[in-house]
Amino acid sequence: MRVSTGDLGRAAVVGVGATALLDLVGEGIRRATGVPPLDNALIGRWIGHMPAGRFRHDDIRRATPVPSERELGLATHYAIGVTFAVALAAARPAWLERPTLAPALGLGLVTVAAPWFLMQPAFGLGVAASRTPDPTSARLRSLRTHAVYGLGLYLSAQALRCLGGR
Repeated sequence: MRVSTGDLGRAAVVGVGATALLDLVGEGIRRATGVPPLDNALIGRWIGHMPAGRFRHDDIRRATPVPSERELGLATHYAIGVTFAVALAAARPAWLERPTLAPALGLGLVTVAAPWFLMQPAFGLGVAASRTPDPTSARLRSLRTHAVYGLGLYLSAQALRCLGGR
């Protein structure tokens, strides 16, 4: 089964919805516990240093800030969320028409590889946050965040389907 342009558009909407849920839950956790989610400005700072050939930092928090890093980070965060949703739709085109939880949650959990093996080492935090004061806690937060993203994929796809998005 081929993925149509309409399916890609619907998958993009699902990705935005899933990423928004992730952000809402992260804000709720911050308010309840005081533990903030990843600062999008750090993502923007990382991306902003890439054109100069800087892909890895000893400590991203001490790297030179870049213009509009928060906005760049937010745009990158949502682009990544959309990309993973489109990948799910491309791998399982019928899923958009009949969304089920298992593939969405499975993808959400698989995507934890991105921060553990790419972003955290590049930010100077080590593989799977191994250089942080409490690696186990950081890993569990990453798993929770990506599980919420997976749940968001499912809920967003169900909402879109109920709203007539097919």
